[in-house]
Amino acid sequence: MKTKPRARTDRLVVQTLPDETLVYDLETNAAHCLNRSAALVWDCCDGQTTTKQIARAVGLELAHAVDERFVWLALDQLERQNLLADVPDRPSTMSGINRRTALRALGLSAAVAVPVVASIIAPTPAQAATCLHGGASCTDPSQCCSNICDGVCIGG
Repeated sequence: MKTKPRARTDRLVVQTLPDETLVYDLETNAAHCLNRSAALVWDCCDGQTTTKQIARAVGLELAHAVDERFVWLALDQLERQNLLADVPDRPSTMSGINRRTALRALGLSAAVAVPVVASIIAPTPAQAATCLHGGASCTDPSQCCSNICDGVCIGG
């Protein structure tokens, strides 16, 4: 039975900022923004630390008691975004937990620090460079970077 989560590190570009961590997945071209709480959990996922130990460490960092359900909420989001290499087996006491259940169980005072992983799919370089610049021939405004077409892209 696996009990210790391990963060994925391969093919990721990670930028740590004061209140969040940005993770770009080179395999899926997905960009993920981990708020401070989610980032603290992810940082503790070294394959050596249990979810109870993670809860204690995150609680110390946030100066607020953190329940193990808080950690599982973050792990669920990290797993959904493929940011974990090893996912621990969920204990039966944690089965059926979802964001709403966790928030209710954690109380409103912890809602400020709820772990959040927001993700978007970033365009590939080819997709990002599909518009035409000023002077290029066009047949539709959407082809022009400026969105202004009169047979020739204007501006952009």
